Amino acid sequence: MTHTASPCGLSSPRRFARAAWLLLAGSVLAGGLGSVARAEETLLPVPQTVSVSNGVASIGGGIQVVWDTRPSPLLLRAVARFTTRLTAIAGPAGRGAPYVLHLSAGQDRAYLSVDEKERYALTTSATGARLEADGPAGVIHGLATLLQLVRVTPQGALVERVHVEDAPRFAWRGLLMDVSRHFDTVETIERQLDAMELVKLNVLHWHLSDGAGFRVESRMFPKLQTVASHGQYYTQAQIREVVAYAADRGIRVVPEIDVPGHALAILQAYPELAAQPLPDVGTKGLNLNNAALDPTNPQTLRFVRVLYGEMGGLFPDRYVHTGGDEVVSSQWTKNPAIAAYMKAHGFETAAALQAAFTGEVAKIVSAQGHVMMGWDEVSEAPIPKNVVVEPWRASKWTGTATQAGHPVVVSAGYYLDLLRPSAMHYAIDPFDTKAEGITAEQLAKYPPKHPEFSIPFTIDEHASPLDDGQKALVMGAEGTLWAEMVSEPMLDGRLWPRMAALAERFWSAQDVRDIPDLERRLPLVMAELEATGLQATQHREAMAPGHSEPLKILTEVTVPVRNYALNHLAAPSGDAMLSAPVAVTDPDAFVALRFNAMAARYVRGEHALAAPLRQMLQRWSDNDAAFVTSAKGIPVLEAVVPVSHAVALLSRAGHGVLDGRDGSAWRMDANRLLQEQQAAFENSASMLASAHSPQPPGGLLIAILPGIRALLTGVTERAE
Repeated sequence: MTHTASPCGLSSPRRFARAAWLLLAGSVLAGGLGSVARAEETLLPVPQTVSVSNGVASIGGGIQVVWDTRPSPLLLRAVARFTTRLTAIAGPAGRGAPYVLHLSAGQDRAYLSVDEKERYALTTSATGARLEADGPAGVIHGLATLLQLVRVTPQGALVERVHVEDAPRFAWRGLLMDVSRHFDTVETIERQLDAMELVKLNVLHWHLSDGAGFRVESRMFPKLQTVASHGQYYTQAQIREVVAYAADRGIRVVPEIDVPGHALAILQAYPELAAQPLPDVGTKGLNLNNAALDPTNPQTLRFVRVLYGEMGGLFPDRYVHTGGDEVVSSQWTKNPAIAAYMKAHGFETAAALQAAFTGEVAKIVSAQGHVMMGWDEVSEAPIPKNVVVEPWRASKWTGTATQAGHPVVVSAGYYLDLLRPSAMHYAIDPFDTKAEGITAEQLAKYPPKHPEFSIPFTIDEHASPLDDGQKALVMGAEGTLWAEMVSEPMLDGRLWPRMAALAERFWSAQDVRDIPDLERRLPLVMAELEATGLQATQHREAMAPGHSEPLKILTEVTVPVRNYALNHLAAPSGDAMLSAPVAVTDPDAFVALRFNAMAARYVRGEHALAAPLRQMLQRWSDNDAAFVTSAKGIPVLEAVVPVSHAVALLSRAGHGVLDGRDGSAWRMDANRLLQEQQAAFENSASMLASAHSPQPPGGLLIAILPGIRALLTGVTERAE
């Protein structure tokens, strides 16, 4: 039986114009001198195999879907989304014959589980295309790939002719969103789910409770919304809406409700469960993560059983994340009743008591039909083997957890709130047991006051590689964005495009590791995501203090400080940093990446690049005076005037090289300034450095240093 869908409809001219501009801008950024990469060379994630035919096919008449198998309502909705997105990117369908896409999908009872069928095969020819998938997930993935094959040209919309065979490397490809620290509306959550679908991510790990707030309506414990949510929470109807919205896009939703630590919000509602008297939340510098439940109180496990039972009814996924991280031992050891309980029951350490509590929580979760997940702290003492461990403090925990027989989902190395660029996260493989952590050199340079607290975060240079049995226990990985320093308007820009880079790391083969190629493709992917609904650029423009063009120019060549340095800078002023220039900077800085790559090519002999390099350097040099004028009377802008000055001086030095300027004094001054700015990068190069070193004005680092250094020295290097 054949089922036919209509070809794509029309879009508004204004939206189409913006979409086309975004895609063109991305192509120029990726190619340097305006070259446009072929569409199959821009696919992200990289498929398992891609065979390229010669030529392209016109899709100016739209794409018409012909079903060779009976489509479910879910699949019909997937095609409707594809059609809408295609129109946003390619523009209105013309009057020509439509390009026919034959589509077939197998049935999959394991859809929306770690065992679902995600394989698909896509062939595009001169006259039509064929997408064959093992299940609904494969259809969703194949449509995302087809959308990336579309090119917008002056001659109209085209599709590249290719054959793709594809399936993911890992079954669990997640994104953690923290809505406790900064609440996000349903609309914002759903916007991220749309972007996740397009890069083949399939798990939303929804961090719903912490010290700052509990964000779900509870009918069993109503104080959780009347007291602990501070007026910002999702109704149960909204939770079901998001879960259904995600399921339509092939995305599972795994909730996280933290116990026994990170529980201040819960304890504000139910203080009788607390291990210690609750702190005054108005206290300056208070760590909202410290408050913990009393595991020896019989009412605590009753509370956990009832709460998880209620939450489990809202989230159908097999997995429930119960937290378990950063439990402050003094919360228990300094409570005389808990200390006496520990002594009476043979618990020598708080970790041993937590392990016993974790075991009881795992039983509760299992009895309710779910599997428990917890952060790597839960594995420091014996716990049930079926508990899924999420390593976050260092890569070595992937080794120890799998060695103990635990399934693992890796987040170590993928903390986006560290504000590292895509390249750094992308370089880390989930199987690498030495990839992430504090090094011995860093410890020697910045000896901590309490070394015992640093031990879990250190790299184990003697960690063994995972054997095949351990690799089989690695279910996948997650990008993680904790929201202490991320307001809702900042979210799109802080997540993307770095989350797209991680989507490739989690999907594509282990040997897909070409960072320059990734950086070439990311602007194109970001352009597609913005053309189809993401609002990173729109929000940056709205948030920018002063809304000035000089600020826009400055932030295109600066990036935020890294590794919690921004958190330390913000500590005295609270949320003020969320409305400063650093809030609108991009950790990747596409314009700076383009300049650095062009400067390296110039040094290697592409002297035709001198003219565009001069144009860029002149733009940044001239911007300084305009920025100083625009900053007057705006404290957050006045604070970064020194950064603007430094950008101008470096730009003039680069211009001097291109112009063949004589003399050595100006070169010495430029090299001295380069060293100073390089030191600023080093001062936030690790968590220890960022905690002990001075940071640049406003938390802004200058991202064009590699390009300027290449021009001055004639030697090329990788970006910071």
